[in-house]
Amino acid sequence: MECRQGCGACCIAISISSSIPGMPEGKPAGVRCIHLLDDYRCALFGRPERPKVCGDFQAEEIICGKDRDEAMAIIASLV
Repeated sequence: MECRQGCGACCIAISISSSIPGMPEGKPAGVRCIHLLDDYRCALFGRPERPKVCGDFQAEEIICGKDRDEAMAIIASLV
């Protein structure tokens, strides 16, 4: 599965414990990453400073659901 354009659920719903540029303590679940653009694309995508955990994430229907709203609900239920 490819990441869904305009989703960004994983950039909001999950916690990230590793350092992110501008967020040295990472980010808690439910907090929007400061690098998530208004169109829900990652400003760090493809850049070396993008956290490894973000680059390693692989979209899967069981996590991402059928649309952004479903992805937010699924991920939030796992937190």
